[in-house]
Amino acid sequence: MTAPLSEDVRALLLGRIKDVPDYPKPGVMFKDITPLLADPKAFAALTDTLVELAGQYGATKIVGLEARGFILAAPVAVQAGIGFVPVRKAGKLPGATLAQSYELEYGTAEIEVHAEDLSAGDRVMVIDDVLATGGTAEASLSLIRRAGAQVAGVAVLMELSFLPGRAKLADSLAGAPLDALIVV
Repeated sequence: MTAPLSEDVRALLLGRIKDVPDYPKPGVMFKDITPLLADPKAFAALTDTLVELAGQYGATKIVGLEARGFILAAPVAVQAGIGFVPVRKAGKLPGATLAQSYELEYGTAEIEVHAEDLSAGDRVMVIDDVLATGGTAEASLSLIRRAGAQVAGVAVLMELSFLPGRAKLADSLAGAPLDALIVV
């Protein structure tokens, strides 16, 4: 589902996302959110919208996916008055972690979370900048459940509708909402 945004907020956010052709390789149109982050009005509107979704989801923790998901998720957690938990690439967190491998276009990758940061009773909202193929988000949902927590929902700034991310996540969501603020 696409999260409800006023046309003014949608226009503000879209107007601050820059298309960068042929990055990181020829044929790819990269969606650069750094101009949005540099604009305090746009970043605040995005944060406010995600805080509203966290309330609707009944979230008690926010998970941000490395790396741009951290930037979006941390202020949401602070403003909502709930905990922030980073999901990192393998080998970046000290101490006891839970790890989850997932498939990439060419090979595999692995993400981790601190084992003690999520527990039974937590309702976790996952935040990321872009939903593309869905691999990282799907792996994060598995980590959340392995830690004993519930998935409250997933929210992304942008969904790339020409890629299969939403379809890939359908089973893993197990009824939890998936909200994309902007679908391109």
